[in-house]
Amino acid sequence: MSFTDELKSAVTPRAALLVIGVLALQLLFIASYVGALHDPKPRDVPFGVVAPGPAAEQASARLGKLPDEPLDPRVVEDQATARKQIMNRDIDGALIINPRATTDTLLVASGGGTVLATTLEKIVTQLEAAENRTVRTVDVAPASPEDFDGLSSFYLVVGWCVGGYLCASILAISAGSRAANLSRALIRTGVMALYSIAGGLGGAIIIGPILGALPGSVLALWGLGALVVFGVGMITLALQALTGIVGIGLAVLIVVIAGNPSAGGAFPLPMLPPFWEAIGPWLPPGAGTWVARSIAYFDGNAITEPLLVLAAWAAVGVIVTLAMSARHRADTSSLDLAGKPFA
Repeated sequence: MSFTDELKSAVTPRAALLVIGVLALQLLFIASYVGALHDPKPRDVPFGVVAPGPAAEQASARLGKLPDEPLDPRVVEDQATARKQIMNRDIDGALIINPRATTDTLLVASGGGTVLATTLEKIVTQLEAAENRTVRTVDVAPASPEDFDGLSSFYLVVGWCVGGYLCASILAISAGSRAANLSRALIRTGVMALYSIAGGLGGAIIIGPILGALPGSVLALWGLGALVVFGVGMITLALQALTGIVGIGLAVLIVVIAGNPSAGGAFPLPMLPPFWEAIGPWLPPGAGTWVARSIAYFDGNAITEPLLVLAAWAAVGVIVTLAMSARHRADTSSLDLAGKPFA
């Protein structure tokens, strides 16, 4: 056989399409990460303003007219309310104006992202300096000294996501992309659940007691980790059941290419371009990162919606995986009754 014949036999249409698909994923990876992270700017950051009488409305209007609209200001009743709203993750910062002095107070929460807290301080400091005033910054929910730039929660969730789709990929590669029957699909789901429990616990122990990188309840982080791993793993199994080996690439597209840069890890959501800011909370990395930070720094507040997002990914994954295995079983049974080889 000549080299040309060997090349033709090796490069099948299916192999060519898979290579083209990998190239597309590579280019999308570059476009997504660079597009989301190359020029972070604050946009419409929820921001509180506290001041007596009409001064609050005046200051809020002034902040709302800043170039490029970095802030979305709203009047807050008092400093205690502003602190509460920051801890509830309703706002990302607040300016407490004292008209009887020349120094005002800026409330931030570096636990929600050190970069955003620093950016807010820079914006307010420049604005105050233009009016011959100074600002004192108070960190209401400070990031741990061991949590550089507040990134530990993001890397923790990324690790859980990677574990989820790798485990699902291995299950499919070793035993076929689609379970042969419902029983085997249930076994795969059970294996994924056990793996998720172990992976969630391992990540929580490493990030907390071992490295001390992230404060917060180990049990709560364990539960979050198990849900993240299971959700990503099951949606990967579902995509593989639907599309075969291509499902691995689709999982990478959802979790890695779209999910990671939009998760609010390196730069919190208000600093991302509109597209990534919009999709981030609805994907596993973004939902998981939000909950991890809430557990660590915000007393577990504002986690209902992201937990429902993670649960929805897991539920869809389970339903599709089981449904496709049942359909596969029905298809192979009909072939067997027709006298053809049983798949």
